[in-house]
Amino acid sequence: MQSGNGIPSFDVGQALQKAPPVDDMPTTVLSRGFDRVVRWVGHCMSWVWVVLMLVIILNVTMRYALGEGRIEFEELQWHLYALGWLVGLSYCYTADNHVRVDLFRDHFSPRVKAWIELLGTVCFLLPFIVLVLNYGVPFVAYSWELGEVSSAPGGLPYRWVMKGILLFSFALLGLAVIARMSRVVSFLFLTPPSITVVELNSGDALNAANDGDIEKSDKEGGRNGN
Repeated sequence: MQSGNGIPSFDVGQALQKAPPVDDMPTTVLSRGFDRVVRWVGHCMSWVWVVLMLVIILNVTMRYALGEGRIEFEELQWHLYALGWLVGLSYCYTADNHVRVDLFRDHFSPRVKAWIELLGTVCFLLPFIVLVLNYGVPFVAYSWELGEVSSAPGGLPYRWVMKGILLFSFALLGLAVIARMSRVVSFLFLTPPSITVVELNSGDALNAANDGDIEKSDKEGGRNGN
C-alpha cells in the first residue's frame, strides 16, 4: 500500500487482523473457564514481585545504612520468590510461554506438535502433578499439626503456609493442564485433519472461502437463468 505522496505505508491494524494466532489450538468451554481462573490468579500474584522488590530494598537499606539485618526479611524474600515462581508456572503454561525445544518443534506440523504435547502431558506432567499433590497433603498437614516455624533465630512462623502454597500452585497447574488437554483433544479428534485453526483464522483462508461462496452463487445463478 502506498500513501498519496508515493511513499509505501504500513497499516498496523490490518496487519494485526490478518496475523494468525500464536496458539493454533481451538478453545473449549472448559478451557475458557479454567484459563480465566488461572489468568486471574496470575494477574493478582504478579504484584508479589513488586512486594518482593520493596522488601529487598528495605532489607538492604537497613543492613547497610542502619547496620541492622533482619532474618525475617531474608526469609520473606525467599517465600515471596517461591510464591511468585510456583503460581507463575500455571500462568506460563496457560499462556503457552514455557520453554520448548524450538530447534525441533518449529519444523513440526501442528498435529505432530499436538500429539507430542498430548503424550508428554499424559506420560510425564500429569503423573508428576498427581505425585506432588498425593505426597504434599500429609507434608502440609504434618507441618500444621506440629506448628512448624523457621529453624533460624527470629525467623518466620507458620511454615505450613508456605508449604501449602506448594499444594495450591500444583492444583492450579492441574487446572491449566486440564484446560490445555481439552484444547489438544479437540484439535486432534474434533477438527478435520485437513483444517487447522491457523488456516481458519488466516486472511487467505477466509478470502478463499468467500471466493468459493461467490463462485458457487454465480453458478447457481447461471443455472437459474438458464
